[in-house]
Amino acid sequence: MYTFTKEERLCNKKLIERLYHNGSSFLCYPFKISWVLTGAPQSFPVQVLFSVAKKRYKRAVDRNLLKRRMREAYRLNKQGHLYDLLNNSEKHIALSIAFIGKEIADYDFIEKKMLKLLAQLCAEIEK
Repeated sequence: MYTFTKEERLCNKKLIERLYHNGSSFLCYPFKISWVLTGAPQSFPVQVLFSVAKKRYKRAVDRNLLKRRMREAYRLNKQGHLYDLLNNSEKHIALSIAFIGKEIADYDFIEKKMLKLLAQLCAEIEK
């Protein structure tokens, strides 16, 4: 239930390329979200990629800290609206969540914004 397995991570280079070239995106500060519907059925309804810009955070320690916090917030909150919506509609999506904030945010802030992001993503998918 509250897991984040290898199958849920977006690793396919062709799918990542399609996501950034043909996908839809929106901003939910401090995140930029890109998503695309995928035709191929997968074992999970969502494959996700987390990124933090090297240009903004020079030290790998800072980038890794932010990615860990983002993954944890996603892992604990993905079962809500997002998975229910996608399981009911038999849709599969590829998702990229990029951190674009200016300072290192604490976990509570990231989790609150992740909930807002997932609700906004559900609204975008339903359109």
